[in-house]
Formats: sequence, C-alpha cells, structure tokens
Amino acid sequence: MSVVKASNVYKVFGKRQNEVVKRLEEGADRDDLTKLGTAAVIDASFEVEPGEIFVVMGLSGSGKSTLIRTLNGLWAPTAGSVEVLGTDIAKVDAPTLRKTRSEHVSMVFQHFALLPHRTVRDNAAYALEIRGTDKAERDKAADRWLKAVGLDGWADKYPEQLSGGMQQRVGLARALAAETDILLMDEAFSALDPLIRREMQEQLVDLQSELKKTIIFITHDLNEAMFLGDRIAVMRNGRIVQVGTPEEILTDPANDYVAQFVHDVDRARVLTASNVMEKARQVVTNQNGPRVALRSMRESNASAIYVTDRHRKFLGGVSDRDCIDHLRAGATTLDEIIKPIVTPASPDDLLIDLFLPSSETPLPVPVTNDEEHLVGVVPRATLLAALGNQTGNDEQSNEETSLEWAAPVNTGVIDQVLAETDDAAGAETADRKGAF
Repeated sequence: MSVVKASNVYKVFGKRQNEVVKRLEEGADRDDLTKLGTAAVIDASFEVEPGEIFVVMGLSGSGKSTLIRTLNGLWAPTAGSVEVLGTDIAKVDAPTLRKTRSEHVSMVFQHFALLPHRTVRDNAAYALEIRGTDKAERDKAADRWLKAVGLDGWADKYPEQLSGGMQQRVGLARALAAETDILLMDEAFSALDPLIRREMQEQLVDLQSELKKTIIFITHDLNEAMFLGDRIAVMRNGRIVQVGTPEEILTDPANDYVAQFVHDVDRARVLTASNVMEKARQVVTNQNGPRVALRSMRESNASAIYVTDRHRKFLGGVSDRDCIDHLRAGATTLDEIIKPIVTPASPDDLLIDLFLPSSETPLPVPVTNDEEHLVGVVPRATLLAALGNQTGNDEQSNEETSLEWAAPVNTGVIDQVLAETDDAAGAETADRKGAF
C-alpha cells in the first residue's frame, strides 16, 4: 500500500477556482485563465511507496512547492484528493489533521526555520516538545539525531554560531527526531554552497540506507534529483509530465521538454552497469585448453580472454602469451595460468566508478552478480561516450591485480604455435566448447 497517494489534484488560487478547474478539464490552457485564477497544480496524480525517495523536480513556477504543501494539508486541493497513510487529509477535521502532521509527517525547509533564541538541542527537540514529550526523553532523542547528522558536540550552541550547512543539519535532525513516517523536504539544500550541498545529499543517502524513511524531496536541480531519487516526477506549468526512475527519465524522456531538460545531465553518475552492459563474448571456460583460448583471441584480435567455470562463475583472465607458453609446454587446461584481473563490477555500479577498472584491462569491464556469475560486460567505448572528457583516472592502474597487458601477439605467430602443437593437442577440441 502506498504511503502517499495524490489523485487528480488541482490547486487554484483566486475567486473562481472551481470554474478554472472545469475549464482546465475541458482542455483550456492555464495561461488563458489568469483572469479567473492562477492554476498552480493541474491534475497531478502519483503514489509514493514506503521507504522511497520520491523527488518532484521542476523549474521555478512549475508548481512543485505548491504541490508539497497539499501533501501535509497546509493548502487544501481545489479538486482531487491527497491520501496520507490511507486518510484523505482534505476531508478530516482540524484536530485529526494536526495529529497527522505531528505523528506522521515532518518537514525540512529551504531556509532552515530555526528558532534563534533556542539552543541547537532545543531546536532539534522542538517537535517532541510540541507533542508533550518529557524533557529528558526529548533531549536524549535530540542528541542522538544531532550525532547522526554530524553535529555531536554542538547541542549547546545557538543557530547564529553555526554555518549554513550546519544549520540545515539541525533542521534535518529536528525532522528525524520527530520519528514520523514521512519526511517532506522543500528545496532543503538549495540555499547551500555547492560543496556543502553535495555533502548533505550524500549524508541523506547514507541515513536513508539505515532509516528507510518515506521521503518526498522538492528540487529544481536535475543532478540532485538524479542523485537522490528512487523515482522522479518532472513538473512543467503545473502539470506532471513524467514519472519514472532516473534511468527511465534519462534514457526514455516522455517529450521534448524532458529530453531538453536532461540533455546536460552527468550520465556517468546516473546510469549503472546494468543499463549499458552487453553479452560477454570473449569468454572460455577453465575446462577449455590454451588452444581454444588462443583461437578465440586470434579471431577477436585481443591479447586476453576471460575465463569462467562451467557454471559461469567468473575466475579471471588469461593472456595470449601465457597461453602460447602453456601450449608449448604441453598443457591442456587453463587453470595454472588464470590470473586475477580487475575486480568485476556489479550491475548496480555507476559508470563513473568503472573508468578505473576499464583502464586495467584491454577487455570490456566484466559484470558479475551476487553469485559471482558473469552476467555481462561494459565496453570501454560505452564508458567514454558516457564520461565525455572525464579522463582523469585513465592513467591509473592496479599493479597487484591487473595482468601485464600488451598488444596482441601477431596472428601469424599464433597460427605457427597452433600448427606446431597440433599433434600434441590430442583430444582437445577447437570448437570453443563451453564458450558463450
């Protein structure tokens, strides 16, 4: 069951609100109705699941801040309904609405909204004080959450003694101390400097991994939305034009407006290995011998090939030079020359984190699942296309785990070695049995 559900929500300001809604439902443009009223939110519908970070993103005037105020009952919708934990908050009486806000919904504001005459501890405990919680208990809770947001030792200070970023952390601690099911964050980080803003975003993600709160986050910053959101609702002129995961919005925009909006987003920090990986082709099993591996490398003009076991568990890689030496020595398996290779990526790894592994192997970056099975590869060309000019890590390497890669051995040399050892190959087949 969804935690928050908005169904066909309209919010119109003005004296003829119902007429504006009716005209909008008939297909009128809101710009043609300004003399009747201002339509801030138009026919908005979405559901927010438990433990989800749901981001509402849009430019100034898109209606996102108006929308969030209908979610906690600050403004009643002109039409439609808003359900919080199954209760339509537009239809409840004032005491029930106050109880819903107190027990189930907390809010973090853009401009901190701290009380300057109260200490940091008292600010963090304010919601509990309003609720009537005993002072010792609320102080204990405030100190715990101040520590959680990185303000341990600052409880006795006053807001004016804190930086902007620290004040916002107090606001976050206050919301968390209320122990509510839902956290509303209205442009919570937009007033902060870029570096502090990034720190707060990362801290929110870290806290969410433990707390599993239901968070509705309002922002005009696309990269912030992509970084934080499990799903994103894009608003324009009062309407929600697309709801989807960051990957869906980035790779399959609903219209030209969304496509233009996401054009300059840092794709490497949004797309994951699973979004772009391809089927692994340069692979043999450890049961295949060096002859099979050499033939595969010759055909793909590669200096190495990946090795798995018969169940596709990733084992590492072998080089063409090691295979040649091994074949001349009469060996028929690969086990003795399999070397550890760059640590495989997981399907959920961001592309930005694959650039260094890509520099450690001439092959596409391997991707393995939780069972260590090879499920795909990410070609270097795909990474370069996503990363653009971000090549700072390309010169790094991991000397302990990477193979000594070099240019592929000349195909003529490989043919000669295969011919020389053909009689000794015995029953070894060259049909790449077990390769995929």
